[in-house]
Amino acid sequence: MKILLSAYACEPGKGSESGIGWNVARELAKTHEVWVLTRPDEGREAIEVELKAQPDLNLHFVYFTVPFWEKGWQQGGGSMQLHYYLWQIRAYFAGKQLQREVGFDLIQHVTLGRYWYPSFLALLPAPFVWGPVGGGESAPRAFWGDFGLKGQIVESIRTLARWLGEKDPFVRLTAARSTLAMATTEETAQRMRCLGTSNVKVVPAVGLPEAEIEALGRLSSPPAEPIRFISIGRLLHWKGFQLGLRAFAQAKRSAGNTAMAKAEYWIIGDGQHQNRLEALVRELEIENDVCFWGALPRSETLKKLAEGHVLVHPSLHDSGGWVCLEMMAAGRPVICLDLGGPAVQVTAETGFKIPAQDAEQAVNEIAQAMVRLANEPDLRQQLGEAAKAYIKQTFNWQKRGELLVGLQQTVVNAGS
Repeated sequence: MKILLSAYACEPGKGSESGIGWNVARELAKTHEVWVLTRPDEGREAIEVELKAQPDLNLHFVYFTVPFWEKGWQQGGGSMQLHYYLWQIRAYFAGKQLQREVGFDLIQHVTLGRYWYPSFLALLPAPFVWGPVGGGESAPRAFWGDFGLKGQIVESIRTLARWLGEKDPFVRLTAARSTLAMATTEETAQRMRCLGTSNVKVVPAVGLPEAEIEALGRLSSPPAEPIRFISIGRLLHWKGFQLGLRAFAQAKRSAGNTAMAKAEYWIIGDGQHQNRLEALVRELEIENDVCFWGALPRSETLKKLAEGHVLVHPSLHDSGGWVCLEMMAAGRPVICLDLGGPAVQVTAETGFKIPAQDAEQAVNEIAQAMVRLANEPDLRQQLGEAAKAYIKQTFNWQKRGELLVGLQQTVVNAGS
């Protein structure tokens, strides 16, 4: 097939949106001829290096930006969103010209992956696939009390932005014209159905390259003691690290003479919520058992990861969750909330998914999971081995690419 992709963010060797854009394009190009609309100012150099290294890929890149505001994407917040919107308008005209020249069998929007942003390529005369996109996840109101005033304002603005996006007639047109819509989570799928999309499937956007899965799988096992719980990510209110710390303190109080009594909690990352988290550690009197390592280079993060036994990832609205995949690929079990992307990735065979009814209930159940994993080494090993196998079988980019190709072929066949 001849496929046109919209990938505002696209760069090899990256995670997040840029990594999704590149990996989807590369996997589809293994079996089809793919044209990619993207920006020149972030990943072009890395893309050209990869194309020279893999000349057999059927990939064609078309670069453009907003000519009078080239760096708008760097400013963040509303400026980035406006830049993206204007870029999408240019993408329509670029795609229209390419459609005349090439005649695409299918058009797909990949990044940015937010369901409340439109894709004007849906207006072109070809079957349109929307996604995978996310963003329909919300922190349950029962947890907002932990956020502080600033965090609550951020959540309110995010809720308002989504509401306004859903009222955008071009977003609704994107939904209506989607032959297939792919949502990263069930929460997003529900929002997309409300917009009028008739065919929605839950398809995670994240994956790991096979080489990275193999490298993570070769990480050495940590020493038997002390048991180390690790959280990795930006220290923001919605990441839920405050829940992990409270649960850790509770588990320590009930530890008695067990492995949990000697356990440690490592936090890797920095962000706006760090001062509140450090104050909470002092309040809980667990300063001797908690270490904030700050933001580390990738190589140092992997070293710390290798010294950890369990990932604690209590995020309250996370569409993706790469760190869950990385820790599982390294053979470590995961404790997460039964929300968003991590809830799609983690199973009962690979970790603990904690219901998110309210903060007190979540803390209690996270603490119980910590005690079990600290005191039951056989359970840790069983879950870790299952996690390693599960990532290899399900969340490597080759498998994700095969899934996307199969879904696309179904769309084209249905249209025929």
